[in-house]
Amino acid sequence: MAETYTLEAQPRTIIGKKVSQLRRQGLVPAVIYGAKIQPIQVQVPYRALELMLRKAGGTHLIQIDLGSSQQTVLTREVKRSILRGEIEHVDFFAVDMATKIRTEVPVHLVGESPAVQRSQGVILNGIQTLEVEALPGDLVDRIDVDIAALVNINDAIFVRDLKVSDTIHILTDGDEMLVRVTVQQVVEDLPEGEVTSVEPEVIKKGKEEEAEED
Repeated sequence: MAETYTLEAQPRTIIGKKVSQLRRQGLVPAVIYGAKIQPIQVQVPYRALELMLRKAGGTHLIQIDLGSSQQTVLTREVKRSILRGEIEHVDFFAVDMATKIRTEVPVHLVGESPAVQRSQGVILNGIQTLEVEALPGDLVDRIDVDIAALVNINDAIFVRDLKVSDTIHILTDGDEMLVRVTVQQVVEDLPEGEVTSVEPEVIKKGKEEEAEED
């Protein structure tokens, strides 16, 4: 079971473009929504929110303390400014502990591949997350994939090979590849006098769009 985090918040009356006032005060506008509740507009201290999001991600339950009430939520969307990457708005999904939900869980490789240890090949990563369905209290923060089974070149692990708790149902297609051992590519020396150049990609940065909140 993933760890549950606590976050203090306050009800919010400022909405729309006026939320820029909150950001200048070190507060982040957010909304709590769910199938069984009316949306709740809240504001959260920036620093506390930033630290919590680093730990909780999108798979840990968060207990939002509103003073007179509490809501158990998952982080659904974090909107950030384009240029500075600062948090501008957060959507929290209120969960019902008795109702299963669908979410994305990251894949985490563990162990060592004998083929890689023998310098015969290298690891080729496949998909990085899995869609799962579970009760909120049964969610995990990651699914470990042991690569010790990758003994030879072209050995692979697919979603169908995973063994997880009976309380978690994997929805991702079983034929999706998670990891494979492939032959390490050898870079041949260029003929003497031959020069290659790689032009760096030029990325045009547009003006930062003004955020429009609820």
